[in-house]
Parts: sequence; C-alpha cells; structure tokens
Amino acid sequence: MSIIKKPIVTEKATSLNEKGQYAFEVERTANKVEIKKEIEKLYGVTVVGISTIRSQGKLKSRFTKTGAVTGRRASSKKAIVTVKEGEVIDFYSGI
Repeated sequence: MSIIKKPIVTEKATSLNEKGQYAFEVERTANKVEIKKEIEKLYGVTVVGISTIRSQGKLKSRFTKTGAVTGRRASSKKAIVTVKEGEVIDFYSGI
C-alpha cells in the first residue's frame, strides 16, 4: 500500500506549484523520510524539503427523530513537498 493517497489540486495548492512546491494527502502514520522516498520513487524528482500538516476531522451532527447524532469525519495528514529548482511534477500526464 502506498503512503501517498492523492495529490491535492485545489486553487491554493496549485498556486504553490510556481514556487516548486506540491501538496499531497498522505497516510497519518507516515513520516517525512518515508514521504520523501515515496515521492522521489513515484515522480523521479529530487525532494529538497517537506512540511507536514495534521488536521483533525470536522465535528458533524445530524438531528433525527430519535435525537441528535454526533460524529466526526476522519482526520487527515497533508505534506507540502518542495522539489529541486527546475524540476516539475506533472499530475496531468496520464490523462
């Protein structure tokens, strides 16, 4: 199973691509060393730096006939990867 779940292609994350930074959703248990090895293997680029972000899932509640049901969405982890200057990761090459 891969550590990298999917690339994040929101407007905010895409604006980082000009700086040579790319955002990925990763497994919660993954560390920076594992993420670096996986990115270099998958995309064939040199990783210069990695920042990780852990976010807690949103609290959700629903009101039903039997009362209020509360729960929480799954927590996630993101990685902002900086690649060597001049190198590019193309997410849309396989489309």
